[in-house]
Amino acid sequence: MNSKRYESMSYRSCGKSGLKLPLISLGLWQNFGKQDSFDTARSMILTSFDAGITHFDLANNYGPPPGAAERCFGNILMTDLSGYRDELIISTKAGHLMWPGPYGDGGSRKYVLSSLDQSLQRMKLDYVDIFYSHRVDPATPMEETLTALADAVRMGKALYAGISKYPPNLTRKAAEFLRRLNCPFIIHQPRHSMLVRNPDAQTLFEALDELGLGCIVFSPLAQGLLTNKYLNGSIPADSRAGKHNEFLKPEIITPQLVKQLNDLNRIAQGRGQSLSQMAISWLLSDKRITSVVIGASRVEQVQDNLKAINNIEFTGQELSDIDAIVARKSV
Repeated sequence: MNSKRYESMSYRSCGKSGLKLPLISLGLWQNFGKQDSFDTARSMILTSFDAGITHFDLANNYGPPPGAAERCFGNILMTDLSGYRDELIISTKAGHLMWPGPYGDGGSRKYVLSSLDQSLQRMKLDYVDIFYSHRVDPATPMEETLTALADAVRMGKALYAGISKYPPNLTRKAAEFLRRLNCPFIIHQPRHSMLVRNPDAQTLFEALDELGLGCIVFSPLAQGLLTNKYLNGSIPADSRAGKHNEFLKPEIITPQLVKQLNDLNRIAQGRGQSLSQMAISWLLSDKRITSVVIGASRVEQVQDNLKAINNIEFTGQELSDIDAIVARKSV
């Protein structure tokens, strides 16, 4: 391992908590499944840690199949990273479909705590650092889900609690409820990017700032749209759109979108960045964002995205021009 790994990474406090997260975190949502190369997954994780990325973001259903990413990470943790557990922030989540039947999805106490036990087994861990409610479950009282999070912390199976994809009003209610339970609730994980913006972003960020909560953004490259893959208008066979990924259909790649991406890319080039680097820098320019979760399919993508932290300041004109391009609403 690189003994100088902390010299190249910056860290931000997670809200008003004592926990600090790296500006960039590695997400294992895709490309760490059973059909993916274990050697590539291992290289991406070790490259990330060597660069000061201490936070690895997982969920019970990441893979595919569900659970595969946690098994993959657990194997690497037990071999290459076995002596570094106290230098790592490992998070997982429960909330989406994980196993068949009425107890394998949602926000019930039964599902949430059973899922956490299974996640710990797959990763060969005694505890995770952050345990999230992955989504609001309208069929379950929110208090039941949140009490399960608090109890997971109380039982020593998690150090902190978090939520993901909760709207601003429910985020406030969750914070109030969990603090009455003396639960260390410290973080929210929303989807947000320079191109595909969370419609609640500003209201949510204001609430998080007021509540003293951290914010870690996922899908910062809009499922790969904010890369150089689609700048010439073609759809590479190995891209998410080329693979007909459920989150990025090929019909989205319209001439209007391609022009929009190229206009954004020109601003990035003027900043000495790639489009993906600028997209990450744009997020980090908002100090209310603690960290950005990147995804990757190879080591080179991790290394390229890491360069974003070297230039996170924007001029007013750059921000105005980016907003004007995005306002065309081609996505």
